[in-house]
Amino acid sequence: MRLIGLTGGIGSGKTTVSNYLTTTYRLPIWDADLYAREAVEPGSPVFKQIVDRYGRDILLYNGNLNRQKLACLIFSDSSERTWLEQQIHPFVRHCFVNNIKQLKAQKIQNPDGNPYADGVLVIPLLFESQMTDLVTEIWVVYCPLEQQYLRLIEREKINFGRLLTTEEAEAKINSQMSLAEKCKQADIILYNSSTPAELFKQVDAAIRGQNIP
Repeated sequence: MRLIGLTGGIGSGKTTVSNYLTTTYRLPIWDADLYAREAVEPGSPVFKQIVDRYGRDILLYNGNLNRQKLACLIFSDSSERTWLEQQIHPFVRHCFVNNIKQLKAQKIQNPDGNPYADGVLVIPLLFESQMTDLVTEIWVVYCPLEQQYLRLIEREKINFGRLLTTEEAEAKINSQMSLAEKCKQADIILYNSSTPAELFKQVDAAIRGQNIP
């Protein structure tokens, strides 16, 4: 089986790459961020643990988790971030393991499958969460730090209608392993500092096992 672990830094372009892989090559995409959101849905064990720890002030008026408030808490305190990740990561891993089991069962029925790969696991904290054993190769999407800042600030403005301060942006980026360190452990490095077309050329080469231009 060929299972691609797709990772990178905040704002480096992981979603751009995963969207391209699924639309162009019809690859199944499994996203750790989606599973992490599912883990904290109202009524879940993790949701209850969060409310027990921070009180009902961490909730919105409709009873859902105030994700923006929680983000401010965990990005300003590494110990709180570590605690939250310890609650969420086992659930995320369980989801991936189930996906892989189902995929193996499907391959028994259809051994030919997709000629390029069997699936893509998008895991921003691939190394930090110790999930590298779930994949057969690691792709890191890289961009310069300055671009990370700009993309993060723009994304925050679009999603939440607010401007991040320099300190807030720095705290979010520094909460993860540096891109330089991730690149040292990568099988494939995709450089996303130019145009989408240039990035997609690299993805095409990587998925086909060719030298990246």
